[in-house]
Amino acid sequence: MILSIESSCDDSSIAVTEIDTYKLLWHKKISQETEHSRYGGVVPELASRLHAVALPKLLEETKPYFPEIKAVAVTNRPGLGVTLMEGIAMAKSLAAFLDIPVIPVHHLKGHIYSLFIEKATRFPMLVVLLSGGHTMVVRVEDFDTMEILATTMDDSVGESFDKCAKMMGLGYPGGPIIEALAKEGDENRFELPVPLRNAKEIAFSLSGLKNAVRLSIASLGGAERMSHQEKCNLAASFQKTVALHLLQKCKKLFVREPIEDVALVGGVAANAYLRSRFDALCSETGKRLHTVPLRFCADNAAMIGRYAIDAYERKAFVSPSELDMETTRKLRPDTLL
Repeated sequence: MILSIESSCDDSSIAVTEIDTYKLLWHKKISQETEHSRYGGVVPELASRLHAVALPKLLEETKPYFPEIKAVAVTNRPGLGVTLMEGIAMAKSLAAFLDIPVIPVHHLKGHIYSLFIEKATRFPMLVVLLSGGHTMVVRVEDFDTMEILATTMDDSVGESFDKCAKMMGLGYPGGPIIEALAKEGDENRFELPVPLRNAKEIAFSLSGLKNAVRLSIASLGGAERMSHQEKCNLAASFQKTVALHLLQKCKKLFVREPIEDVALVGGVAANAYLRSRFDALCSETGKRLHTVPLRFCADNAAMIGRYAIDAYERKAFVSPSELDMETTRKLRPDTLL
């Protein structure tokens, strides 16, 4: 079995996965959303302290599996430095105690492998990764070859949802709140600009759209003066415009790429509206859409453990003393994950 740890941001999670069968034997996650909601976003130092409390509690429940653990997998990049270190410190200690190797896992590769929790790996695939920190399309040929075809120039999709929700006084996390309000709104009420509509380059940008939302709120006298229906309408219009932007750029990639399988992964991939729009785009371009079960879209240790199985088979592990951390790195097109 492999024990996996995820602490890249504000979710404390540990999982135990059986190597031969891919079976997820044990998995729990403790969310910090309630603690961070009062601040309108994640506070790194608070997140670190909460991980220091939650992770040992979760690990205690996995002790019966210790005799069968062959490796410890842990997210070591990218993420918040102070939160990554909580998981890394635990992984180093546990690996030393059990005298087993460590498997360092790239968080974004974990999201890609969320497609295969309790399943065999299936590549090649075009992966659209939409999360709180990243927005990109990755061509995945196999375990060793993952090339970024397009990425964001500024804000990620998840970040823009959170910031727009905050501007409307809706709370945190913003994605589920905006999606819920949008169901009651008129998506054509506000004429918001579709980012990079006339640009030839295939990239994503949400900062201009975010500013357009800010101006719309100001034109209505501020968030405190907006009616519930106006907030629903703006949420729907914003969500629709985000979808138009993503679909316009992804369509160009889908048409030129021969790979027939497309996947939608990451926390924002739980958005039902975006799922339906991407499903329609795949039908239009002759692709097959693959999605992740909703409970595995957001950060979780199960996806880290699933990636670790393929890594373990390739002996892609290190000793506890060799485990390092890389918090941030600008990921550009043509970059290999």
